[in-house]
Amino acid sequence: MAHLQFAPRRALRAARVLAADPDDLPQVFTIIESLSGNTLQRIGDRIARDPVGRRLIAQQPDIVKLLADRDALARLPEGTLGREYLAFVDREHISAEGIRSAARAGIARVEPLPAPLDWVHARMRDTHDLWHAAVGYSGDVLGETALLAFIFAQTWNPGIAFILAIGVSKTVALPAGGSMARNTILDGFRRGRRAAWLPGQDWEALLALPVGEVRRRLSLDAPPVYTEIRSSQLKTAKAN
Repeated sequence: MAHLQFAPRRALRAARVLAADPDDLPQVFTIIESLSGNTLQRIGDRIARDPVGRRLIAQQPDIVKLLADRDALARLPEGTLGREYLAFVDREHISAEGIRSAARAGIARVEPLPAPLDWVHARMRDTHDLWHAAVGYSGDVLGETALLAFIFAQTWNPGIAFILAIGVSKTVALPAGGSMARNTILDGFRRGRRAAWLPGQDWEALLALPVGEVRRRLSLDAPPVYTEIRSSQLKTAKAN
C-alpha cells in the first residue's frame, strides 16, 4: 500500500506560513503531501472498483488540456459546467496550469508515486476547481474552507482536515464570520456526505452538460448562499 511520506514538522512549518498568508497556495499542497498518509491509495482503490473509474485509470486522461482551452470552454452553451468553470477561474484570476505549478512548488516528494496513483494524485489536484463550479462555493477563504469540509467528508484525508482546522479558526473568529461561517462550513461537510462520490466522476463527460443536470446527477444541493470572506479581510483583522 502506497503512503505519502508522513512529515508533521514540515506540515507545521507550512501551516505557520499559510496562517500568515492564506493565498500562499504551495503551502496548502505541502500540508496535504505531509499528512495524507494512505488517503491516495484508498481513493485509487475505490476508483478502481467502479467500471467508470477503471476506464479512467486505463485511459488516464489529462483534464488540464481541456480546462486550459479557454476558447473551447467559451464555445460551450451558457449554463454548462464548462462555462461555470470558466466563469469561476476568471473571477478568481486563476488557471488549471497555475494550480499545477503551485502544487509542484509545494511538493517535497523525492520518489515518484507509482502508477496509477500518480494519475489519481494529479486528478484530485486538477479537478479541484471543477468541484468549486459544481458544488457552488466561491474561491474566497470561507468558500475554500467549506469546500475543504465537503472534500474531507468525501475522502477523510487528514491533511485536508488540518487545513480545514486552520480555515475554521480564521473565519469563525472574524466579526463577519461567527455563526454564519460556522454554519456554512458545517453545511459543506453535510453536503459532502450526501453527494455522490466526486473523485471517481468522468468530469470530461460532464463539462458540456447543464450545471443543473450535473448537480442532479451528483446529488448536489443548490449552491449555498453565504457572505464571502476574502483573504484581505483576514490580513486587515490581523493588522488591527
